[in-house]
Amino acid sequence: MQTSLSIIGSGHLAQTLGRLWRLQGDIVLLDVLSRSQANAEAACRFIGGGRPVVDYAALAPADIYLIATPDDQIEPCCERLAASGRFGPGVVVFHCSGSLPSAILAAAAACGALTASFHPVRSFASPEQVAQTFAGTWCGVEGEVAALAVLRPLFGSIGAKLVDIDPAAKTVYHAAAVFACNYLVTLLDVALQAYSHAGIPHDAAMQMMAPLVQKTVDQAFAGGTAAALSGPIARGDMATVARQQAAVTAWDADKGALYALLAKETLALARRKQ
Repeated sequence: MQTSLSIIGSGHLAQTLGRLWRLQGDIVLLDVLSRSQANAEAACRFIGGGRPVVDYAALAPADIYLIATPDDQIEPCCERLAASGRFGPGVVVFHCSGSLPSAILAAAAACGALTASFHPVRSFASPEQVAQTFAGTWCGVEGEVAALAVLRPLFGSIGAKLVDIDPAAKTVYHAAAVFACNYLVTLLDVALQAYSHAGIPHDAAMQMMAPLVQKTVDQAFAGGTAAALSGPIARGDMATVARQQAAVTAWDADKGALYALLAKETLALARRKQ
């Protein structure tokens, strides 16, 4: 007998995972609940199955519930599901938030349900594209052992690579992706501003930066961050660092403070290289 799944939420992640599991044939998709009938119907069309519903009372009992809502709605949705009597011993309830632990599903656990969190580390901006390329996606996972035992094979069947994370550090775990992705882009923009201050046009600066950034990133992933480090701090040229910090601070005090903080972290990294 196949395992049944209902999804709370009709967004891109819900659509993508729903389609992947339907195509894989590991689960029977029962319901897709959304605040909008039109959104629920659109999600079911993309998935290729499921029944669109807008009322918690209309949900059929399922073995597994995925709460795929925005983060601030996960706990209230879980509480509404619990109040509707959908949870009981052995039912698995999970969410895919990167910043919230599975403990946010306490209302489900209080009913005897098994709770977990599986966070795919990628953007779901284009469900069609993600559904075609999901295999190999890393997912940070945490939760009750029995819930993980049910969910690991489901995610494994669609090609996910799973890594256990400490739920107590879930928000810091999510911040790691922000450092690696969002703030990397911010640093590149700061570099562009610095080039502009030196009179270099934007397009020329982008072309200058491209090989430098790409080679550095390649080296970091090939040999590690310490091995990829270059520049004045790696050479021990602290006089140059001091001059740069003074010049950047004179240009822009906030950028100077950022430079100082990054210099401190880079010095610690350089010591690891020795």
